[in-house]
Amino acid sequence: MIYRRGGCNKEGVNGTCSKCGKRRGSCGVWWYKFQWNGRMVRESTRQGNDKLARQMEAAHRTALAKGEVGIREKKTTPPLGEFCEKRFEPWIKSTTAEKTWLDFYRVGLRAIKGYRPLASLKLDEISSENAAEFAAQLRMQKGGLQVSTVTSSLRVLRRILRQAEEWGLVQAVPKIKMIPGERHRERVLSVEEEARYLAAAPELLGSIAIVLADTGMRPEESYRLRWETITWVNGRNGTLLVTHRKTKAARRLLPLTPRVRALLEARWQSAGSPEAGWVWPAPTKSGHVEPCSLRKQHRKALRLSGVRPFVLQPKAHIPDATR
Repeated sequence: MIYRRGGCNKEGVNGTCSKCGKRRGSCGVWWYKFQWNGRMVRESTRQGNDKLARQMEAAHRTALAKGEVGIREKKTTPPLGEFCEKRFEPWIKSTTAEKTWLDFYRVGLRAIKGYRPLASLKLDEISSENAAEFAAQLRMQKGGLQVSTVTSSLRVLRRILRQAEEWGLVQAVPKIKMIPGERHRERVLSVEEEARYLAAAPELLGSIAIVLADTGMRPEESYRLRWETITWVNGRNGTLLVTHRKTKAARRLLPLTPRVRALLEARWQSAGSPEAGWVWPAPTKSGHVEPCSLRKQHRKALRLSGVRPFVLQPKAHIPDATR
């Protein structure tokens, strides 16, 4: 039922309303009330029109009925650019490593937000075709981006849409296909090439290259190696614990080879046998060696040794991992 509250009074002349001057004016607003599952529902319509009030009561009853059978009002989804700016970007920046944010997510987000035909689409409007058009546009722009760079941006887009699905903003995520032609930097050094490279490399670069070769650590993991994570008495030659990780599964305990044990132990003793601290300290903001610290040294060692260029990754240094 509906009823009026705060209506006309009879305090005016000849029984008229003192507020509107009429006997039965339009003062006050309409309310509605009804019982739903034993609960009293009572709300103001804030309307002076009784027909609108009845429509609002009916709409409220309909909404309650839909909720009871599992029907929910469809949420309005934001445009992709707005979602990236206000929700995804602050969240991913606070939950990932700084290097991952700077080198992967930030670059991909800039490309996505910079392509207006895609960024202006609502999350539930994005299709596989839109993603393919985005990739094609990146390839056709001035200079043309490398396939690996375009693929990286597509991976960021896929991550954004999957997160939107997890947060309940979209029902399904379109399939985002990576474009073919990405060059994989796989290069295995021979024993002879490794020896020439290490002979030409400075002590710091050579030591880090040996650790990468024998342990299979990622470069970033090696740069952040600390003395307190190394144990000399575990296993045959000791162990090291990888704590800086790209994923949860990357936290692991690695055995030391005799070569790495001898190298690290000699460095530890020359540093005064510290209980804690960086294994590879450097005058950088982080306090340890960074990729930029070794870039020039690596190029010079390649030039002096005559070894064909390779990327300083564990896969490039596995001529004999049993040493």
